[in-house]
Amino acid sequence: MINAFLVNEFGERIRELRIEKNLSQEALSFITGFHRTYIGMIERGERNISLTNMAVFAKVFEMSISELLDFSSINPKHNYKNYETKSEE
Repeated sequence: MINAFLVNEFGERIRELRIEKNLSQEALSFITGFHRTYIGMIERGERNISLTNMAVFAKVFEMSISELLDFSSINPKHNYKNYETKSEE
């Protein structure tokens, strides 16, 4: 999968925020309207979610989408140079 690195980091970020809010995957699924297994797949980096779904998570965690995408808390050496483009596949 292109940008598996990015998908994994996003999943780690969601897990981190969920745990900070002291929410189970089931509780988060109730708040977001997403199925619990979908949240698990996101957290494990198995799903590349849409911008619309990112906005749902941002609202639940009371932050902007750009704050949601700030991975520095899970990886202080986060670097966008690790992302791939289609031409690099």
